[in-house]
Amino acid sequence: MSIDVDAVLQDTKPTAAERKRITELEAQVEQLERQLHRARKPRLRINPAKIRQKHGSQFTRVIIPDTHGCFLDGEAAAAFFADLEMLQPREIIMLGDHLDCGGFLAQHHTLGYVAETEYSYEDDIAAANRFLDQVQQTCPDASIDYLYGNHEERVENWCITQTMRNRKDAERMRLLNSPEHVLSLESRGIRWYRSQTKYDGLSAPGTIKRGFCHFTHGHKHGKHAAQAHVTQFGANVVFGHIHRIQSHTIRTVGGGISSGWSVGCLSQLQPPYRRRDQTDWAHGYGVQFCLEDGRFTHVTVHIIDGESLFIPLVQATASDVA
Repeated sequence: MSIDVDAVLQDTKPTAAERKRITELEAQVEQLERQLHRARKPRLRINPAKIRQKHGSQFTRVIIPDTHGCFLDGEAAAAFFADLEMLQPREIIMLGDHLDCGGFLAQHHTLGYVAETEYSYEDDIAAANRFLDQVQQTCPDASIDYLYGNHEERVENWCITQTMRNRKDAERMRLLNSPEHVLSLESRGIRWYRSQTKYDGLSAPGTIKRGFCHFTHGHKHGKHAAQAHVTQFGANVVFGHIHRIQSHTIRTVGGGISSGWSVGCLSQLQPPYRRRDQTDWAHGYGVQFCLEDGRFTHVTVHIIDGESLFIPLVQATASDVA
């Protein structure tokens, strides 16, 4: 015997209590639907910021990290110069260690490797001069600031030792062998900054300030060097020295935002004195797009296997926008 369930349900009339309960449940369903609809609606309307067209003059600044004279990496340098040709910066800042000053000058650093004795200081000078020649030929109108690094300091240390710490003799010998002399920085129109001298009213020696950013060779080491530099400076800072690509951003108590950047190197990634362990060094350089009021946007450009994608990607993006 079969039972027609639909017929039975139709003949069954809900009681008053059941009708009341059904009404309550329907009201709850409607309320939940309204809440769900409100939840799905955007609570915050974000309007695109209006682009201010008049910022005044704009320019490009390029930051060149450690190159180390004879230990320059040819493929990385070729990629860098291809980008530099297109960028045509108004300002170029060299972060130091563009002379390696190895060999006999390395008595204050790592000595004992045959590879460090296979070239002379003259070879090192020639390599650094060729690099400077190409920078100036590529960007003849750019101003250039050259910060001395710890490797340039080797010359001064050697002079002091050789003259038995006689100040006058040491200074005379330093002038004959100093980076500014052997690289003809004055005749090139390149400003140079010694590591132990203070500039631009700053308390940190060997440091300059351009706009809202500081530049120094660097003195911190390790995987947290960017954090250490920006924390100590309490301001934007770009540095070299560690040959790594790093960045770190802090927010100060006053609400300001500051960043520290290490932009890698253009020297060989596996030098003789690190032959037993793999370095985590990286090729790169820095670019800053600047306004005359001091503000800027910083980009660290990676060079991987002798190739930079920066200019091709910028050109492709500009083409898409156009």
